[in-house]
Amino acid sequence: MPFINLQAQYRAIKSDIDARIQRVLDHGQYIMGPEVKELETVLASRVGVAHCVTVSSGTEALLIALMSLDIKPGDEIITTPFTFAANAEVIVLLGAVPVFVDIQPDTCNIDPARIEEAITRRTRAILPVSLYGQVADMDEINAIAARRGLAVIEDAAQSFGASYKGRKSCGLSTWGATSFFPSKPLGCYGDGGALFTDDAALAQAAREIRVHGQSQRYTHTRLGLGGRMDTLQCAVVLGKLERFDWEVEQRHAIGERYQRALASLPVQRLAIRDDRDCVWAQFTIQLADGAQRESVQASLNGQGVPTAIHYPRPLHQQPAYRQFAPSWSLHHSEAAAGRVLSLPMSADLSGEQQSFVLECLRRAVEPR
Repeated sequence: MPFINLQAQYRAIKSDIDARIQRVLDHGQYIMGPEVKELETVLASRVGVAHCVTVSSGTEALLIALMSLDIKPGDEIITTPFTFAANAEVIVLLGAVPVFVDIQPDTCNIDPARIEEAITRRTRAILPVSLYGQVADMDEINAIAARRGLAVIEDAAQSFGASYKGRKSCGLSTWGATSFFPSKPLGCYGDGGALFTDDAALAQAAREIRVHGQSQRYTHTRLGLGGRMDTLQCAVVLGKLERFDWEVEQRHAIGERYQRALASLPVQRLAIRDDRDCVWAQFTIQLADGAQRESVQASLNGQGVPTAIHYPRPLHQQPAYRQFAPSWSLHHSEAAAGRVLSLPMSADLSGEQQSFVLECLRRAVEPR
């Protein structure tokens, strides 16, 4: 059983994908070909924003968003420590300072109630993560940002396709940034990502930054980088979009079945707020402690059920970022890192496979 069944997905859309790729091979415009603009137009419409800028990865999306805001050395960016390292990485690469704020223990998303106390005169932006496919409390975060004159960048790498109070993830703040890494809800067959905004000036800045700061060929008006999403990867995402709405529905249904079945087991489920949904980039549970997680993971793996840990160590405890550990407690992030375990999840997970996962989990967690 694969952890994420990309092979089944490809078999279902093979003709669309192959035709899209062949079209690129025929016209030969591998960089900034027509599929790039086509994809940007379609994605902007789906999210409900004026501008989409495709980029070479989700990490580059975050970096370019920060660069477009003219983040300087010494500036502070508030973010969560319970996420992938890219969030802190892009901040530090610009000489800025990641300021870590603890998470809500039931959603694992950043806790807005703890953000205000972390703001200083050097704070420039807030970078929440819509973890596991559920959007963070963006209205509360945006309200804080508005009062303090800050930008907000939603890291929606795991939540493209999710809804929040009737709006789409990626279209909720100054910038929305997503990833098309193959395992994401909407993925390509390599690296890719996108930025979303209603701000025309920021969108233009991002377009220039992704091509080495060029406003026109060989006119470098700002500091930039090589951050384009190549035409072939854009073609792959276009090929996947025909099936994407169905996949989101499947993710909802599979996630709900997991949630219902797990209600009778001694594990902690992720809380999904009533005013939003979750596209389940990962289906993640929490166990009692690290010892139980190790035991359950070994049991599942031994029965042929693949698992993963998202994420085993919060960023403030990572060697590269320990210097940024704050004076306040990050207890919930530390606790979650020791307890979380992700189960197989994809739109093509069959009912039989899911039943097998649940039965294996039941045997692993229930006392004999």
